[in-house]
Amino acid sequence: MTIDISAGERPAPLSRTDAQPGALIEARSLTKRFGDRVAVDGIDFSVGRGEAFGFLGPNGAGKTTTMRMIGCVSPVSSGHLRVLGMDPAVDGPRIRARLGVVPQADTLDTELSVRDNLLIYARYFDIPRRAARRRIDDLLDFVQLGDRGSEQVDVLSGGMRRRLTIARGLINDPDILLLDEPTTGLDPQARHLLWDRLYRLKQRGTTLVLTTHYMDEAEQLSDRIVVMDKARIVAHGSPQELIERYSTREVLELRFGPDRPAGLDAAAFAGLGDRVEVLPDRVLLYTADGERTSAAVHARGIAPSSSLVRRSTLEDVFLRLTGRTLVD
Repeated sequence: MTIDISAGERPAPLSRTDAQPGALIEARSLTKRFGDRVAVDGIDFSVGRGEAFGFLGPNGAGKTTTMRMIGCVSPVSSGHLRVLGMDPAVDGPRIRARLGVVPQADTLDTELSVRDNLLIYARYFDIPRRAARRRIDDLLDFVQLGDRGSEQVDVLSGGMRRRLTIARGLINDPDILLLDEPTTGLDPQARHLLWDRLYRLKQRGTTLVLTTHYMDEAEQLSDRIVVMDKARIVAHGSPQELIERYSTREVLELRFGPDRPAGLDAAAFAGLGDRVEVLPDRVLLYTADGERTSAAVHARGIAPSSSLVRRSTLEDVFLRLTGRTLVD
C-alpha cells in the first residue's frame, strides 16, 4: 500500500480494502479522551496475523494509550476497535486471556525467584502446574535465562529482567504480544540481544505490536509502522516505504565547532540538496549523492569540523514530518 501525502498533512483514513487479510486488530476513528485532553485523535490502523507492527513517536504522542486500549485496560472513548474479532468493551477478559503483555516498566516480583515469577503468572491463566513447568523451561531457554531459574530477580541485570518479562508475556502462548518500549534504559549489548529474541519470535509467526521512540529499533523489528505525533497518525507504511517517500537516498551531516560562522543558516546551503535542516549541533543536507554535495559545500568556502555521508533513516522521516527530533 502506497500513500502519497505531503509533510504535515494527515494521512487519508484507511479504507476497508486497506485492512490486512485476517486482521487481528482493526481500529477506525479510534479516540481516547481524558477530560478535555485528546490523547488519541481518531486514528485508523490494522494489524495482520504474524505481522510485526510498530507505533513510532515521541513521548506523549499517544502510543502507550493506544496500546492500553488494545490491551483492554483503558476503555475507548469513541470509534471502532476490534481485537481478535472481539469488542474490548464487551469481551475484555476473553481478549486479555489471548494477549501477552510486556509493559514499559518491569513489574516482576523481585523477592521471588525467576522460575517462581513465571509459575505464579501461569496460574492466572489456569495453566496446569506440570504443563506450566515444561513451558517455563522452554521459555527460560528461549530468553537465555535457563541457568538463572533459581536466582532471585533482584540480582538480575536490567537486560535480564526485560528478557524475563518477555518470557512472562509468552507464558499463555498468546495470539498477540504487546511490547511497550521494550528496550528503554538498556545498554546497546542488552538491546541487541533483546532484538534477537524478538526477531526469533517474529520468525516463528508470533504477531508483535510494539511502541518505541528508537529509530533503529522500529526499522529492525517492524514490518509496518505508523508514525504518531500529537495524538494523530502522521504517516504509515513499511520502514523502507517511509524512507523512500519522505527522504532522499543519502544524508550529508555537517558539524561545526565553537568557531561556527555567524549567520550560517539554510540559505547558505541553498541549491546543494533537496532539503536542508539546520539543527543546534549540525546541518543535514538531504541529497542523492552525499560525496558530490560535500564537495560542493567546500567549494562555497564552508568548512565544517567534520562531515559524514550516510543513508537516510526513519529519524530523517520523523524530522521531516514533525519538524523536531525524537529526543525533545
